[in-house]
Amino acid sequence: MKYYIISGEASGDLHGSNLMKNIKIQDPEADFRFWGGDLMQEQGGTLVKHYRDLAFMGFAEVIMNLRTILGNISFCKKDIQAYQPDAVILIDYPGFNLRVAEFVKSLGIKVYYYISPQIWAWKTGRVHTIKKFVDRMFVILPFEKDFYAKYEYEVDFVGHPLLDAMQNLPEINSEEFKAKNQLDNRKIIALLPGSRKQEIRVKLPIMLSVVKDYPDYQFIVAGAPSMEESFYKEVANGTEMNIVFAQTYDLLRNSEAALVTSGTATLETALLNTPEVVCYKGSRISYEIGKRVVKHIQYISLVNLIMDKEVVKELIQQDLNYTNLKKELDLILNSPKRQEILSDYAELRQKLGGPGASARTAEMIVTDLKNS
Repeated sequence: MKYYIISGEASGDLHGSNLMKNIKIQDPEADFRFWGGDLMQEQGGTLVKHYRDLAFMGFAEVIMNLRTILGNISFCKKDIQAYQPDAVILIDYPGFNLRVAEFVKSLGIKVYYYISPQIWAWKTGRVHTIKKFVDRMFVILPFEKDFYAKYEYEVDFVGHPLLDAMQNLPEINSEEFKAKNQLDNRKIIALLPGSRKQEIRVKLPIMLSVVKDYPDYQFIVAGAPSMEESFYKEVANGTEMNIVFAQTYDLLRNSEAALVTSGTATLETALLNTPEVVCYKGSRISYEIGKRVVKHIQYISLVNLIMDKEVVKELIQQDLNYTNLKKELDLILNSPKRQEILSDYAELRQKLGGPGASARTAEMIVTDLKNS
């Protein structure tokens, strides 16, 4: 069967690649055409557009790039119509994917949605669009099933795909990791400033502002796959740091603590058992709009949302500054707070269930298609 998959971010590329791998087990003749990234491309098929050309973050940035976004949507619709897939699988990325879903439904093609948009945080009205145009929704957060039930829409909770990505990680030797990346013997603090230039330019200098206070630690940036090393060095402006690429999980597993931008990375860091401080700072316009449209949500990090309490400290907008960052980093390095976080991380893993989200979703999709 033919599958058209759309993901517009690095995390979607990861989860999309694992889903493709499992679809091939269920359907050995599977043919893929997709919007995604390098990981999905490794699974075979045809990459239509790379996510690095699609990712616009924040309200102001979306408005500035509206012509490009609308052009991409129009191109995507024509591409789907030409390919005539048996199913279109949408992965998060709601502003784009929900527009495509309506069009695909009008063609009589099955629409599956893997990883629900965070409509429980804002734009709750999108639930009606989903009910109308999505044949089946597969959710990865335990509270999402109850959210959709309030709107009389039954969804499948499949568990979190990050548990798949982290399953069977090889043993790691700290000395070997440091030697491989030409690092010294000091303990490591990981910096995850995001995957887009605009957020890295804003957050990385603030993260690096505390470097001088921790001479016994080395600060290592997890480089985004689409960024050049020279870009990070330009932003760092001479501050001591190192960069490693394509080794984020290994970096986190070798780190005493991490400063992490909001998003999936906060959950990845928790599941790898690294105490963290969550860092968020967007453009003022985007933040002010966001404050007014996000409702009933106390937290921005997935860790705190899933646990429904403050497990990790969130430094948001003006609170993300040198003074607060140093205070919170001290706490997670050298106080009882560190053990509290690690204990909460263990509870978090239990709430997310075991691995197998990708396999369960693939089986449901292929079975549903064969029976339709």
